[in-house]
Amino acid sequence: MKIVGYELFPVAPRWLFLRLDTDEGVSGWGEPIVEGRAATTARAVEEAMEYLVGQDATRIEDHWQVLTKGGFYRGGPVINSAVAGIDQALWDIAGRALGVPVHRLLGGAVRERARVYGWVRGGEPAELADSARAQVEKGLTAVKMTPSELLAPLDTPAAIQRVVDRVSAVRDAVGPDVDVALDCHGRFSTAMSRRVLPLLEPLRPLFVEEPVLPEHTRDLGAVVAATTIPIATGERLYSRWDFRPAFEAGIAVAQPDVSHAGGISETRRIAAMAETHDALLAPHCPLGPIALAACLQVDFAVPNFLIQEQSLGIGYGDDSGLLGYLVDTAPFTFVDGGIARPTGPGLGIEVDEAEVRRAAERGHDWRTPLWRHADGSLASW
Repeated sequence: MKIVGYELFPVAPRWLFLRLDTDEGVSGWGEPIVEGRAATTARAVEEAMEYLVGQDATRIEDHWQVLTKGGFYRGGPVINSAVAGIDQALWDIAGRALGVPVHRLLGGAVRERARVYGWVRGGEPAELADSARAQVEKGLTAVKMTPSELLAPLDTPAAIQRVVDRVSAVRDAVGPDVDVALDCHGRFSTAMSRRVLPLLEPLRPLFVEEPVLPEHTRDLGAVVAATTIPIATGERLYSRWDFRPAFEAGIAVAQPDVSHAGGISETRRIAAMAETHDALLAPHCPLGPIALAACLQVDFAVPNFLIQEQSLGIGYGDDSGLLGYLVDTAPFTFVDGGIARPTGPGLGIEVDEAEVRRAAERGHDWRTPLWRHADGSLASW
């Protein structure tokens, strides 16, 4: 079964879809995207296709090796995200050709339901509380929130208190039986994380995500030592080699993004690496339906899975299309706080190609927001 062609579809709000075709009529879908750099990622996919077209679609691992190591310059978000989408599509083809879900090809399911969390939105504590309650009313048993807006590298006592007040409001709203995860989004300096996180310990967060920027991964050990809250990171780490210092620093939760960290193949390996460090897997996924479907295939195959991110209500626009790009939304139905094991072939979803084509005609030009501190210097979004 040879690869004979492909198409790329930039679709709102900020995604890029890939359809990979074979000479036996089996096609697979992937989601190769660097948010804010869709055109750049698309070009990287096109360059990869110069090698892939004409190749055997079933040699997934060999293609992964060539695409990630065949060039003199390796790694980084663009190359690894291009490879990730291709890898997803190849696994989709493999599952469809054999009539089984991808998790069967990864060793079979180890669970029947994957727990998911919903995003809490709002600025003021009251808004956050209302949003959290709404997520719980949907049947979710976990939520995630960003505990701050813009922060100075060493901010004031008042700013620190606002962080505590925001998290307290959500904890009070959902009670002790619902988990609350926190996403610092790299807005905290190492010093701020060490200062603030101990104050949040009585609120028992499920984990704190990206308490330092990825370029300061080597400093995670100081944050881990400063708090009892489990530390999570990984959405801006693109390979198992990038994760190595994070695991050595003692993170509790690895968060590779299946559309950035080399696809299903590499995410599965990162999960195994996490297991050797007594760490759990919580894949990052503020993306579209193909990326989420790919995450779920890994989630059902790895023993150390914790929880899955998903973008319904995440706030990138009501026209996010997570469900609108599917023929059947049933695979993403929430049941008892989670999603049931997918049983369809490949990634377990059917993409509505007609809708994807309509959306691609409009395209998108999403860019990462630019934030600045009060003194005019650049701030982390």
